[in-house]
Amino acid sequence: MARRYFGTDGVRGIANKKLTPDLAMKLGKAAGRWLIQTNQIRSVVIGMDTRRSGPMLESALTAGLCSVGIDVVSIGVAPTPTIAFVARTGDYGLGVIISASHNPAPDNGIKFVGHDGCKLADEVEEVIESLMDVDEPGPVGADVGSHRFDRSEIAGYMDLLESVVPERLDGMKVVVDAAHGAAYELGPEILRRLGADIVVVGDQPDGMNINAVGGATKPDFIQKLTVEQNAEIGVAFDGDADRAVFSDEKGRLINGDRTIGIWAAHYQKTNELTPPVVVGTVMSNGGFEAYVTGRGIALERTPVGDKYVAQRIFDTGALIGGEQSGHLIFPRRGPTGDGLVTMLELLRVIKREGRPSSAFYDDYEPWPQIMINVGVESTEGWNKRIAVEMEHATNDLVGRGRVVVRPSGTQPVIRVMVEADEYELRDRVADSIVEAMVREMGGEVHGRVDLTYALGD
Repeated sequence: MARRYFGTDGVRGIANKKLTPDLAMKLGKAAGRWLIQTNQIRSVVIGMDTRRSGPMLESALTAGLCSVGIDVVSIGVAPTPTIAFVARTGDYGLGVIISASHNPAPDNGIKFVGHDGCKLADEVEEVIESLMDVDEPGPVGADVGSHRFDRSEIAGYMDLLESVVPERLDGMKVVVDAAHGAAYELGPEILRRLGADIVVVGDQPDGMNINAVGGATKPDFIQKLTVEQNAEIGVAFDGDADRAVFSDEKGRLINGDRTIGIWAAHYQKTNELTPPVVVGTVMSNGGFEAYVTGRGIALERTPVGDKYVAQRIFDTGALIGGEQSGHLIFPRRGPTGDGLVTMLELLRVIKREGRPSSAFYDDYEPWPQIMINVGVESTEGWNKRIAVEMEHATNDLVGRGRVVVRPSGTQPVIRVMVEADEYELRDRVADSIVEAMVREMGGEVHGRVDLTYALGD
């Protein structure tokens, strides 16, 4: 079935242009009808990030849900994982998240999670889409859904966060960049509750400055600020706070790979990493892989995407998994990525080890890695058209690196990632593949990013 509205992460678009109140109301009605038809709990919890369009879309969604007989509880501005936590621990059939994550302020999105706190399966989203065009009378009187605002639902989530660090963080100096997003209150609050000495930026949202400066997707800001403030560590969240990246006290980036490596190595030493496996993606750095496998920890790779990481964690029983971007999953804390949990899990390890964050950074050296985006007329048949160059690249990199070529799911763009144990080999292989794409597919280079010490996508 063709999907008209749902993409890989909910319904996204420019608010009031593609993502209109009318569309939001239809989504609310359809999701409510699905709850009723499948005998789910007839109540929904809604939260949002700090975008100006959030309340507009929430009002429309709420109207749609209530109009078919679903009760709605709004918890206001809250991180995506907070809403997922409330959905799975409270009496709710669905959680609704209004956020466009790390995208700019004019964008917004609507994402549903089930009673288990996990994203809805593709088949369920397709059913909800099919119900959007249903036109039937709604309930009246006492059968119309109710709506209330209840911020107290967040208390249980804060208790969960506090339990992550029983050792507390008294005296640890931490710089926090909340990106003027969903964690602007809860991130600093939990650190203060645990006794940390904090400096906070990005905590003055005005509806339009979310992700504008700094945040997890622009880590240079937190790296510089951590040094300036003479802090032990810095942390930056993205707009909906489902990811976190860090800076050591020397201003060097601790991305998702490094965070997984630090965490896994620590719990292996304490005999708590059972099974000895971590989950990454095809983008996880070869230097990171060499580090963990050299310690007897297996790395399971998946395609890019948190749903693939989550599934492999479930399949293997791993205690941690995630992406270079800082989107990490700790299944004992919850089934989805959580930037605040990631922050506290890393700070706990640093506290327990009694070492500065820079000491962990020096534990391994990443392999040179580059990403080149090539715009093409069509991605169809790309692998056949550059098969010879791909074979040469694979042969050149045997035992020394990897190449991952994948078309974008939303644009006529092919992403070429090459990693090798030295820069010269990396660049030579990458250039040969890209030159073939330009020659054989009418391609045009749209940008190249050195990912060796940076974030993957």
